[in-house]
Amino acid sequence: MNDFEKDLCEQFGKDNFAKIQKIKIGIAGLGGLGSNCAMNLVRSGFKNFKLIDFDKVEVSNLNRQFYFAEQVDMFKIEALSINLKRINCDVQLETGCIKIEQANVKELFFDCDIVVEALDRAEDKSMLVASILPLEKLIVGASGIAGIGNSDMIAIHWMKKNLVIVGDLRSDVNRSYPISPKVNIAAAKQADIILEYVINNS
Repeated sequence: MNDFEKDLCEQFGKDNFAKIQKIKIGIAGLGGLGSNCAMNLVRSGFKNFKLIDFDKVEVSNLNRQFYFAEQVDMFKIEALSINLKRINCDVQLETGCIKIEQANVKELFFDCDIVVEALDRAEDKSMLVASILPLEKLIVGASGIAGIGNSDMIAIHWMKKNLVIVGDLRSDVNRSYPISPKVNIAAAKQADIILEYVINNS
C-alpha cells in the first residue's frame, strides 16, 4: 500500500479496507455525476474502476465536472484517469471510449460488482437499469438534480434490493441547468451509498 492507502486503512480498519479495495466499480458516463462520484470513491479507498464515456471535455463542463481548463478537448476517460491518479497513483482504471447502448451495456459492465448510472438522457438511464438489473449487481443511479436551492430534496430512494436512485425524482435538466452544488451533492451521495453497502454487505 502507498501512504495514501495506509492512512485510509488506519481509518477504516484492515477488514473494511480490504472489502473496499477488492470491489470493481463500473461508471457509466463521466459527466457531473460520474466524474465527481469517481473522485469521491477514490478518496474513499476504492481502487478498481471501469470508466465508460465517449465525450470530450468542453468548457461548459467545467462548472460542475471534475475536470480543469487545460483539459478542454481531451477525452473524458483520459482526463479523468489523470485526475484520479493524482489522488491515488495506484488506482487501477479500465477505460472505454464508447457510447453505451443496449447492444453493448451488459458486455461493458458484466465484470463489475457495482455500476454507477451517470448518464444524461432519461431513456439511456432506463435502458441501462433495465439491462443491468437482471444481473443482480448494485446499480446506483440519479434522477432529479438540476437547478439551485432545495438541495434537501435530493434524497436516497431504494427502488429494489439492488437499485437505488439519488435525487428529487422531479427536476428536469432540460428545463433547469445542472449546477455544481446539487450535482456534487448527488454524486457524493452515490459514493456514500456504495461505501456503506460494501462495508455492510460484503
